[in-house]
Amino acid sequence: MKLWYVYIMSNKHQGVIYVGVTDNLMERVKEHKLKVYPDSFTARYNCDKLIYFEEWENGFEATKREKQLKKWKRDWKVNLIEDMNPTWMDISMNWNFNFNKIRK
Repeated sequence: MKLWYVYIMSNKHQGVIYVGVTDNLMERVKEHKLKVYPDSFTARYNCDKLIYFEEWENGFEATKREKQLKKWKRDWKVNLIEDMNPTWMDISMNWNFNFNKIRK
């Protein structure tokens, strides 16, 4: 079964917040870290830390949730993040990325 992920990236604790959706979280986080899309919001604001994510079984529902979160007030997003990750630690910090292979 294919899973979908709604995720939040940031540049630092209490910093810039970016909400996204993907069907391959590890690959997408790697793209953010490598700034594969240099003109993107996350590249411009150095949002390279995965600080929150949710798993979804349905892509439509995941996209709906992403849009919902994007409309939320910042305080609501901060509360959501801090319920799961109070220190805003980079959840992907210990992931074993293969930085040689990247899709575009």
